[in-house]
Amino acid sequence: MSSVTRLIETPATEAAPIFTYADLIVSYLVQIDVEYIFGIPGGGIEPLYNALARHLSQPADQATRRMEVNSLVPMRQRDTKAHIKPVIARHEAGAVFMADGYARETGRLGVCCATTGPGATNLITGVASAYADRIPMLVITPQTALPDFGKRGLQESTSDAVDIVGMFEHCTQYNSLVSHPEQLEGKLYTALLNAYRRPRGPVHLSIPMDILNAPITGETSSYQVAHLFRQSQSMDDVAYQALEKRLGETKKPVLFLGGGCRHAIEIIMLYAELTNTQIVTTPTGKSWVNAYHPLNRGVFGFSGHQTAFDTLSDPEVDLIIAVGTAMGELSTSGWDKQLMSKKLVHVSASPEDFGRTPMACLHLAGDLRTIFANMHKDSMLNKKEFVFERAGLNKNVANYLPENIEVMEPDSLNKKASLIMPQAVMRELAQRFPKDTRYLIDAGNAWAWATHYLFLEEPGLQRTGFGFGAMAWAIGAAVGTALGNKEHPVVCITGDGSYLMSGQEITVAVAEQLPVIFVVLNDSALGMVKHGQRMGGAEPIGYELPAVDFAMVAKGMGAQGIKIRNVEDFASLDIEQLCTTNGPTLLDIHIDPEAVPPIGARVNKLSEMNKPT
Repeated sequence: MSSVTRLIETPATEAAPIFTYADLIVSYLVQIDVEYIFGIPGGGIEPLYNALARHLSQPADQATRRMEVNSLVPMRQRDTKAHIKPVIARHEAGAVFMADGYARETGRLGVCCATTGPGATNLITGVASAYADRIPMLVITPQTALPDFGKRGLQESTSDAVDIVGMFEHCTQYNSLVSHPEQLEGKLYTALLNAYRRPRGPVHLSIPMDILNAPITGETSSYQVAHLFRQSQSMDDVAYQALEKRLGETKKPVLFLGGGCRHAIEIIMLYAELTNTQIVTTPTGKSWVNAYHPLNRGVFGFSGHQTAFDTLSDPEVDLIIAVGTAMGELSTSGWDKQLMSKKLVHVSASPEDFGRTPMACLHLAGDLRTIFANMHKDSMLNKKEFVFERAGLNKNVANYLPENIEVMEPDSLNKKASLIMPQAVMRELAQRFPKDTRYLIDAGNAWAWATHYLFLEEPGLQRTGFGFGAMAWAIGAAVGTALGNKEHPVVCITGDGSYLMSGQEITVAVAEQLPVIFVVLNDSALGMVKHGQRMGGAEPIGYELPAVDFAMVAKGMGAQGIKIRNVEDFASLDIEQLCTTNGPTLLDIHIDPEAVPPIGARVNKLSEMNKPT
């Protein structure tokens, strides 16, 4: 008799509590302080949901039975005796986007699951998005029962049918089939390790349903996994010394900050202020710098600002220190030569990023906090006094715009038109909602309008899925963000095209009583396609969308729905009520469809690639 057969036999003692390998997974997730599993149930994944049901039926202080770890490593931030709750999405991609938003908000592991076959394939776009944006995530899919491999069962997902493991191979940091029960713990440990090992990202385990459902009769190894989330504070000392030497010879450096600066932004800003170094950001790095900071010159790259371009092209700038950026197309304005030059120093916690900057004069790998703590210390030793003095926010209150950042068409914010200008929508959102509001920005023209015109004082509140550019990312991510932190308002800025893809996820916010505000920029078009065709000289085709009353649709789904056509309609909103009500609100904002988004650099790049060779 095989070991697998022995494991799935009925336990000898009927009174003994059930504890399966699915229960073991839940126990490990409790250990690392997971709060939610996002997904959709189905036959193959049912053993995991059964384990969650048993977990939820136990008193909180007993929910970790069989995992009594005598760990020297403290647990995470919340009450680790609380239960893990399943959150049921409406589409599996939405479940992944929710896990993504939750992970960004909390810093904890995002967890999602789906059943076999189409359930698993529906996850892939969301997993690819998390992979591109380096979001730590555990993805669990079931597999056809081991004895049924190759028999063409319903939704079979083996390598003999639709190979799910093969599909996930290129969008995960770790991807494995569990082919024996005794593999599960070790592979789960390895998966968690790789989720947080740089470059971070999603990991995937495919587990046959008979293994998930198999009772455990012996003791488990009880790995301690909380320590996996601590990050190494090391750096390349030799490269650091070379950077110090170069800084000593530099007259005018510029900091170019990407989204990877998240965990080091405070010490980076202290260094910038101490040395009076101007700052330019990537579109994702924008989130981490106060828009009104006097050293901030705006965004370089997609929908960037002229002041940022001018700063990097200044002939007196002799060193550009790129920090925490993978140097992709949108971050570099199509790999612009004024940035991608021998003036460049590339600093990253993920050395794989250096493959895109071979022209740089120096590459420095290591923990960003450690690197800039040393730079700050060395600068303090070499300077007698601070050069930079805080003078309050650098803000033109009357016009909302930062004084040191030049935007396109600033008059458009106050333009009188029959429909509201999208530039004005960004201003109204930033000025009317509380300063701690989280903004999730969807792919398309919403990206462009928010990148160029949404200015926030608090760092880390503007979030995008720029890496893969999946439409409807923000809709699910906003729900996950709201679940991760119910103390702060959450606004999703999306387009009508994205909302038509995944607007049903608003019903998750209804079910969970989350006061998420969904802002739909309604112009009855795939706006980026329409304007991109016009600007690039392409044929006008395939961008039209039907007129939809999104406010009415929202009401039909149990949410509040409000139409907005002008600035005066914004003034009538009860913002406090929207942010505190027990459920979501959709703002159906009819924007001027002829407003041209700031996407010229991206269109030019596409036009070059589309030219006949």
